[in-house]
Amino acid sequence: MLLWGTGFAWFVHDALKSPGRPPVADGIVALTGGQGRIEASLRLLASGQAHQLLISGVAPHATTTSIAGALPPDLAASLPPELWRQVTLGRHATSTIGNADETAQWARANWLRSLIVVTAGYHIRRAIMEIHRTLPDVTLHPYAVRPPALRAPLRGSSLRLLAMEYDKWLMASLGLTRNMTVRTQN
Repeated sequence: MLLWGTGFAWFVHDALKSPGRPPVADGIVALTGGQGRIEASLRLLASGQAHQLLISGVAPHATTTSIAGALPPDLAASLPPELWRQVTLGRHATSTIGNADETAQWARANWLRSLIVVTAGYHIRRAIMEIHRTLPDVTLHPYAVRPPALRAPLRGSSLRLLAMEYDKWLMASLGLTRNMTVRTQN
């Protein structure tokens, strides 16, 4: 328990760090599933951090128009309309492993050698690990956003979320997640 607790404390500290400005990359991938990820990735794209963006794991009915309509008004107004031609919507991912597979297909199809990965701070380490497993020759730059759930990290619901994500990261670190996914798909 002491080892788990020490690791958990490190994980929480790491999840709460503010992102630094990533280097310019060939592409950006935003993993859906939480607030702030799409907005952060669009800001990075608009600022020239990359020339292509994959939004992985969108709903089957989602369009760039519907995504643009859900953005905060100040961000939506600041984005040039032609920016949306640089956005690809990935509709197949339903898990982190699915995000990794979808990202790998997109990156290979577009000959990308470096990616900025945008997701929540509590998800970034596992996401980077799973994407690296599918794209070992692509340089990955993490860009962690702080979702509303982490604005009060000591609240019970936030601690439960962090503990669940820490356990998922531990399982992924041990290589157990892909094996479990393959077994459940068979």
